[in-house]
Amino acid sequence: MSAALPNQVHSDSRATDSRDAGDFQNNDARERLIVALDVSTAAAAQKIVAAVGDSALTYKVGMQLYTAEGPQLVRDLVASGRRVFLDLKYHDIPTTVAAAAHEAARLGVSMLTVHAAGGGKMLRAATDAARAVHPALLVLGVTVLTSLDQNELEKIGFSGTVPDEVLRLAALALDNGCKGIVTSARETAAVRSKLGRNFAVVTPGVRPAGASHADQARVATPAEAIAAGATHIVVGRPITEAADPAAAARAILEQISS
Repeated sequence: MSAALPNQVHSDSRATDSRDAGDFQNNDARERLIVALDVSTAAAAQKIVAAVGDSALTYKVGMQLYTAEGPQLVRDLVASGRRVFLDLKYHDIPTTVAAAAHEAARLGVSMLTVHAAGGGKMLRAATDAARAVHPALLVLGVTVLTSLDQNELEKIGFSGTVPDEVLRLAALALDNGCKGIVTSARETAAVRSKLGRNFAVVTPGVRPAGASHADQARVATPAEAIAAGATHIVVGRPITEAADPAAAARAILEQISS
């Protein structure tokens, strides 16, 4: 993949990698957009990155693409000047997750997810291991998946409401070293009200007005997510499957800038 990825050299393209976790009010809307590479080959990912061009700085590599192509794809993205949000949602015993977080940090990723439901010891092990290698890496605690609604939450044994569970898991993550959380826009305002603003909130399940919700249960438009307090939004198919991915990304940037 590396040979086909054009270098993306901008004076600001990696300027915020070492900033304080609370400093997310940047004038460049591209700092807030994460494009999801939810594809199964490096060639498909390469095509999307090239098509989006400088309309985005950060790309999400999730379980599908990482399982298919492995760490080299991440290395290639980082080497080309892109930031990588490695969204593997680690959830295992503390020693195992710490080892995985250590290796992820060595890849040079900018953001990494762990399940907050893994508990405080696991979260602390992950954050300590990651920062020992890459101090500026944002370890994010995943709260309640955006595919889950109240009915599904109850089926898997949670007794509280979705907002209650998000708040509980967010507090656990932040208390144990995470510099941010992942949650839907529907819970973000309540989390901000209770826990403050000095941490990142990454919001998946973002869809432009009128777009299909697909397999997401708790969705929001880009503008709604930012207004609720998100520092970053994750957008996949509305950009990657568009006839003109760069134009689709720019349209979303306009929505979150207005």
